[in-house]
Amino acid sequence: MQQTFIVPRTLSESARRAAQERFDRVAKPLKSLGLFESVLTRIAAIQGTPDISLKPRSVLVFCGDHGVVRQGVSQCGSDVTWRVARSICEGNSNINQMAACTDSDVMAIDMGMTVSPNWPYLIRMSVDKGTADFTQGPAMTPEQAVFAIQAGIASIKVMFEKGSRLLALGEMGIGNTTSAAALTSVLLNLPPKQVTGRGSGLSDAGLSRKIQVIQKAIRVNHPDPGDPLSVLAALGGFEIAGMAGACLGAAQYGIPVVLDGVISCTAALVAVRICPEVRHFLIASHMGREPSASALLKALGLTPIIHAELALGEGTGAVMLFPLLDMALSVYESNHTFEALDMDAYRPLGEES
Repeated sequence: MQQTFIVPRTLSESARRAAQERFDRVAKPLKSLGLFESVLTRIAAIQGTPDISLKPRSVLVFCGDHGVVRQGVSQCGSDVTWRVARSICEGNSNINQMAACTDSDVMAIDMGMTVSPNWPYLIRMSVDKGTADFTQGPAMTPEQAVFAIQAGIASIKVMFEKGSRLLALGEMGIGNTTSAAALTSVLLNLPPKQVTGRGSGLSDAGLSRKIQVIQKAIRVNHPDPGDPLSVLAALGGFEIAGMAGACLGAAQYGIPVVLDGVISCTAALVAVRICPEVRHFLIASHMGREPSASALLKALGLTPIIHAELALGEGTGAVMLFPLLDMALSVYESNHTFEALDMDAYRPLGEES
């Protein structure tokens, strides 16, 4: 079920080099801002200019429900998905409070909730009223998987046309850590026990049941790890498919995207398996608390900046990176240069002048 969704943009290596040279003119030890220099120079390459811009920016929260919740893999029911989505639309959720501190907009996107009223500010891209229970068969049809991915790509097109320069991905979907763990297990060829965590706080017995459910789902569906789209259809969620599409859209429209925790990283892995060039447009915000976090980031070739045992979701970890990037950009744009101080620039040790 392979399919080509996008033609990725080419990164500008000349813009990356110019950005690094600009960093090197700032009066500081070379590469002393570490990963922040790497991220900002990559953003320059994505944007095609050393005049880096981090605003306007937004957090896209993809929402969807999972039929597997009926198997008791979560401590709460699917109604929590729409309740939190409504809170996001009303501007009251965790992500809204944090985004307000970073001059960022927040948008909730309905990819397939069991309940989806016409709330103001809710973006409707619903595929269906939640996925099927994947212990009984595929979570979605191939056509639904494609529709959800295309909806995610379309959401990035809208943001591109609005002039967005930086985006963060978040999610809300009770049961989605189960779906993400199942996808990760298959795509990374790791046993479910190694990649399955407690989600929102399962007991030992609950965690054991969750692992058994994932093992059953893999047995029932026999997903082919070489076909990421079919793996997504078998074990994924509509919000995960939407985020995978958003990652693909980032490469299509040349917008850097900041990933949140394991759910968005799982979606990113699906996107990268569909189109490997997508990885260059992705930024890792943090090392999540779920056990698959490290393996996912390693597979994506991304290095997280924040290590704080975060597990809140909604894009909260991703948006926490925004002010840190702002501070690094302020140094990048400053006049505190070797030239302004009338001193020789630092050079790599042993390099002749």
